[in-house]
Amino acid sequence: MRPLIDRSVGNLPCPDEALLAEARRTAPDPSAHAAFLQRIDAFHILEFQPAREAEACPDRLRIAALNAERLTRPDAVVRLKERTGADVLLLSEADIGMARSGNVHTVRDVAGAAGDGYVFGVEFVELDLGDREEMHRHAGGRNVCGLHGNAIVSGLALERPHLIPLEESGRWFAGFEGAQRRIGGRIALAARVAGAPKPLWVVSLHLESKTDAADRQAQIRNLLQALDRLAPGEACIIGGDFNTKALPKGEGDQPLLIEEPDRFEPLFADLREAGFSWAGANLAAPTQRDSLSKAHPRPFGTLDWLFVRGAAAKNPQVVPSLDEEGRPISDHEMVVVDVSFDT
Repeated sequence: MRPLIDRSVGNLPCPDEALLAEARRTAPDPSAHAAFLQRIDAFHILEFQPAREAEACPDRLRIAALNAERLTRPDAVVRLKERTGADVLLLSEADIGMARSGNVHTVRDVAGAAGDGYVFGVEFVELDLGDREEMHRHAGGRNVCGLHGNAIVSGLALERPHLIPLEESGRWFAGFEGAQRRIGGRIALAARVAGAPKPLWVVSLHLESKTDAADRQAQIRNLLQALDRLAPGEACIIGGDFNTKALPKGEGDQPLLIEEPDRFEPLFADLREAGFSWAGANLAAPTQRDSLSKAHPRPFGTLDWLFVRGAAAKNPQVVPSLDEEGRPISDHEMVVVDVSFDT
């Protein structure tokens, strides 16, 4: 697997189209996938833009995490961030140069109006226009860059950005249901908040969806090993889409989501052992929703989480990811928590 990545640029390079055409013609085996992963420059650097005029770090921070479902509606995400008052927004499923999201730099559009800074890391280079529905909807279109990944957006000063590879199995190289061929693997992004009362890291995470609880635990162990190197014992907030699909969904089971989630998803035990808590940072509530393009089976699952170490977590919220007209922004709700250092 790739080592931790800390080299950053102002603009990630788009993959060479001839190389992508070669990848599309190549039989989808793991060794071929690994070779393409090494050959694409965007997998080995970060995109980092500091805030235009960085704000001072407040005594109490509000952290929000959202799987933005391709981030097709950056303006609506900006307004949702403003309504929640988030100081730091942890994003997953953000596109750069994808036909399905308007062939724009979606993260830059979220950061731009307010002059926020951001870190973006590539999770996948997309060889198709997306999943089967997206390929149908955007038939005849073309991706101008084809990058998809995670981001951290904030008006605060961020420093020491890192990309942490979590898995590189290549399971998406063959695609699913005849669509969505991809190069890459799941990642986390980490950055330190400059000027915090004590060293504080924020981490945006997206675990694999097409797998099981044991594999998700292995990805979390890779993350924790990296944090042991980057931020040993330091305050840290991890947020994102953990794809915790083994958790119970029944109304009567909701207390178990906070009290005993490790019975179903062993990654919770690993995070607890590393000093992270979830009890004060989350509600026992579903975080899935139907979006304009996707409907989920009922009952909805609890997939999105915030974990806190070295700080006090208060006021957890599950915020509906709706615009002012009540239209969905994503197929995930936003999760929010306030953190302070009065521990």
